[in-house]
Amino acid sequence: MSDVVNTIPTTRVPLIGETAPSFTAETSQGIINFPEDYKGKWVILFSHPADFTPVCTTEFMTFARLMPQFEKLNTKLVGLSIDSVYSHIAWLRTIREKLQYKDMKEMEITFPVIADLKMDVSRKYGMLQPEASGTQAVRAVFFIDPESKVRALIYYPLSNGRNFEEIMRLLIAMQTADAHGIATPADWKPGDDVIVPPPGSCGVAKERVETKDPDIYVQDWFFTFKKMPVEKIIK
Repeated sequence: MSDVVNTIPTTRVPLIGETAPSFTAETSQGIINFPEDYKGKWVILFSHPADFTPVCTTEFMTFARLMPQFEKLNTKLVGLSIDSVYSHIAWLRTIREKLQYKDMKEMEITFPVIADLKMDVSRKYGMLQPEASGTQAVRAVFFIDPESKVRALIYYPLSNGRNFEEIMRLLIAMQTADAHGIATPADWKPGDDVIVPPPGSCGVAKERVETKDPDIYVQDWFFTFKKMPVEKIIK
């Protein structure tokens, strides 16, 4: 292991349910203060290893294409890498002016990208993992709710791009669970049936089994599903 790797301090990854670490940072869109600038919003904070890298470029183009959908879900995007704001601007201009991926071209990146040259934010969020790289942040995705709580996190290796269907699916699943007091089963997608949480007492369990609600079907007292039409989830 190199001396560079040994000398880079890291902090532990913030855990689900904890308050997301606060920070002030310079970005491609100016200074941002988290969480003050994002009151009442969901935030997806994601890191990438470096500007002008091909995998990151495809991801940024995809985030830009999906940004209107995230906005409809009351969600803001914030990117990060250990590069300067000038590097960010040059890279984002190159994406807009020269590059195409699938059906995406002339993509305008308007969400802020943190210039984390001192690695302050990267350390706070455990994005620096020395066994993967001594100088680059791994591909982290943090889902942070309107109360500034970490609700989910996904980490990818440097070499592999993110699954954006899963990022969107998980965001909608968490918002649906919050809004309706339900849980979502394996491979759930908007429009699929959802799970009614198990009852906490014998009396409620009996009521559950004997329910006449046409939208609820019970296989057992703990294994109950409910219809959740997509129009109740995504307005």
